[in-house]
Amino acid sequence: MMGYGKFEVWALSVLCLALFSSGFDPIDNYLIDCGSTRNTSVGDRVFVSDNSASKFLSTPKEVLANTPLKSITSSDDSPLYQTARIFTESSKYTFPISQRGRHWIRLYFFPFVYASYDMSTAKFGVSTQNHVLLSDFGVDKASLKEFSVNVTSDSLVITFTPSSSSFAFLNAIEVVSVPDKLITDDADSVNPSENFQGLLTQALETVARVNMGGPTVSFENDTLWRTWVPDQSFLVNKNGAKNFSNIGAVKYSSGGATPDIAPKTVYGTATEMDSGDDPNSNFNVTWEFQVDLGFRYLVRFHFCDIVSKGLNMLYFNVYIDSWSVAHDLDLSTLSVNVLAVPHYMDRVTLPTVSDKLRVSIGPSNDVDGIYPNAILNGLEIMKMNNSIGSLSGSMVISSSSKKNVGVIVGVTIGVFVAVVLAVIFFLMCRKRRRMALQGHSKTWIPLSINGGNSHTVGSKYSNGTNASIASNYGYRFPFVAVQEATNNFDENWVIGIGGFGKVYKGALNDGTKVAVKRGNPRSQQGLAEFQTEIELLSQFRHRHLVSLIGYCDEKNEMILIYEYMENGTLKSHLYGSGLPSLGWKERLEICIGAARGLHYLHTGYAKAVIHRDVKSANILLDENLMAKVADFGLSKTGPEIDQTHVSTAVKGSFGYLDPEYFRRQQLTEKSDVYSFGVVLFEVLCARPVIDPTLPREMVNLAEWAMKWQKKGQLEQIIDSTLVGKIRPDSLRKFGETAEKCLADLGVDRPSVGDVLWNLEYALQLQDAVIQGEPEENSTNMIGELSPQINNVNNVDTAVSGFEMSSVDDLSGVSMSRVFSQLVKSEGR
Repeated sequence: MMGYGKFEVWALSVLCLALFSSGFDPIDNYLIDCGSTRNTSVGDRVFVSDNSASKFLSTPKEVLANTPLKSITSSDDSPLYQTARIFTESSKYTFPISQRGRHWIRLYFFPFVYASYDMSTAKFGVSTQNHVLLSDFGVDKASLKEFSVNVTSDSLVITFTPSSSSFAFLNAIEVVSVPDKLITDDADSVNPSENFQGLLTQALETVARVNMGGPTVSFENDTLWRTWVPDQSFLVNKNGAKNFSNIGAVKYSSGGATPDIAPKTVYGTATEMDSGDDPNSNFNVTWEFQVDLGFRYLVRFHFCDIVSKGLNMLYFNVYIDSWSVAHDLDLSTLSVNVLAVPHYMDRVTLPTVSDKLRVSIGPSNDVDGIYPNAILNGLEIMKMNNSIGSLSGSMVISSSSKKNVGVIVGVTIGVFVAVVLAVIFFLMCRKRRRMALQGHSKTWIPLSINGGNSHTVGSKYSNGTNASIASNYGYRFPFVAVQEATNNFDENWVIGIGGFGKVYKGALNDGTKVAVKRGNPRSQQGLAEFQTEIELLSQFRHRHLVSLIGYCDEKNEMILIYEYMENGTLKSHLYGSGLPSLGWKERLEICIGAARGLHYLHTGYAKAVIHRDVKSANILLDENLMAKVADFGLSKTGPEIDQTHVSTAVKGSFGYLDPEYFRRQQLTEKSDVYSFGVVLFEVLCARPVIDPTLPREMVNLAEWAMKWQKKGQLEQIIDSTLVGKIRPDSLRKFGETAEKCLADLGVDRPSVGDVLWNLEYALQLQDAVIQGEPEENSTNMIGELSPQINNVNNVDTAVSGFEMSSVDDLSGVSMSRVFSQLVKSEGR
């Protein structure tokens, strides 16, 4: 279920229009101008004076403050900011609730100096009976904090608690009923296998409410008195986006959103891709928002197709960070084939591991003949309370807070501290025993990032502050924990050896299987690649990219810890390992998965990330043979908007290396496309990309396969286990795709998105059952291998090595002559 608009249309259209024009009429509607001695009008609403609202407030000491309007900046000149109430001790508002359910709590803050109180120095907490809204909160400029809580009793108590040696203050407060259907109980999680339920019990804090492609929408133009801000300040790349407006086209209807979900002025404007006149445009429009670590977020997307001229002309994808949350979205199908009908979509994130949350839209690559475009009309991001009912990250609560909140927090913190101390004591004892047994034989000291030998960063295991690698990157594991996970690096647990070092199978304390890559001090790959791997993988979360679980840099070690991939490398399933052969459909699905991972690298962020070492050994398979791209040590961010390439020393693997990159030392995304083309032929032929034991013309797989492809006889060189099992059309499409990837010039190669589309089409052709066509054992299938290919005599081949990083422009050199002599298929 997509979770789109869940409001039902009002009973009668006339009544519907009346309600739409008049707005929501809340049962509970408390508006107080704190510190004021008279009522204050804001738009068509009246905030009553403190005197009139004194019956709601319990405070040991009354301090009312006021300031001249001239001291308030023009951008923050709300009349609500002229006065404030100061709380020197714990104080509370108690509001009778006539209608249980969700309510807004809006708190207005504007710090100014009154007598001996400098409100910019105030620190305090705010809580309800069941939730902590703010803790150790301070504010230095005008601020509106908006919360949404579900009230289940006949009263709502809001407590203000000054931090130690400080005070609290408040300029104005709203407690207002919310329509029942504004937030329903469930939503889809970004994790495809999970449906999140329990939103009704959640306290929410508004992090962002954005009007895409339009100006600020003030509370006076919103039925629920919300303010929507423009999206320009959140756009990662403004050059890739443009605004569109057609407010008059918006048509609210049954099954879609209502004005209470968002007003016409939001649905009538949009930010869309600025594709220019390029029908092959393929990039994402991305917005970035600041969030708190460790919390889930409810992300609400607002859509209204005001840009299309006809039905089924707009298909696009939607992402939160690296998660795909909507694929091939066609808004016209959501409203019984009517354009410009508002809809919304709710998604719940996983607990955040970064302080940045990115939302992206991009064109679909799966629909032919559609001009590339994507739109977003509005966006809301709401923080959800954590497991102890808090919306605050700091959780510093005074002992005078509400008793039940204090008990929950106190017990939780006490248990947590006890567990942490016990774990630390256990690890220290174990570490001492292991160190006594092992001695100190390590001699490798890698180059320091900051001029010393420490690589410590803040993490869940450490309070390190030397931010040599940004502190929000991954998790830092203690060395003793890695030793324990790998049975002290048991050689029997080695599952692979690469240029960086050995890879061990391991298991964490909670049973999670991991792959542990331990750097070899004699390896030519070192600190730079270690850093790159951490920096990139800690940002990426995609189902077709191997996830980084953590790292360790203690004792001059460089250790990377990944999710464990049960079925190893794609290469091991093609040749050389004795594993069962993969079927053609399995191989296609693996290639499609790897292409999706590369496509995300190239388009998922404002700057493309170029892998630079795409090969079958770096495509891993999980227990279901789902492909994930791995090994980002050589990766580089792509060129700037006004550049065509990145100039860099040549790195990569023999046999997969883009000849244009090799000649000119100019790196682009198309270098990855070339390498992937080699992988495609490797998948088809199931043989090494460089094999010096073969006749000279066959040593280099790419050259050899291209000869047969251009002759139209690719079936002559396929893996013998696939003979008679590939439909001719599927093979033809696959061969054409690989051929295009291996074009001599990068500009002639397709994008990874185009490669992905063609591979999926090849899979469809393989699946297709054409009427009257026999099944896979048909003589129409690819015939037997040519005898001249099956019977290959071993031939000695001359070998010539070279230093890749010192190669100059070799445009005039025969790449056939160069590549036919490269023999180290795993070398870099």
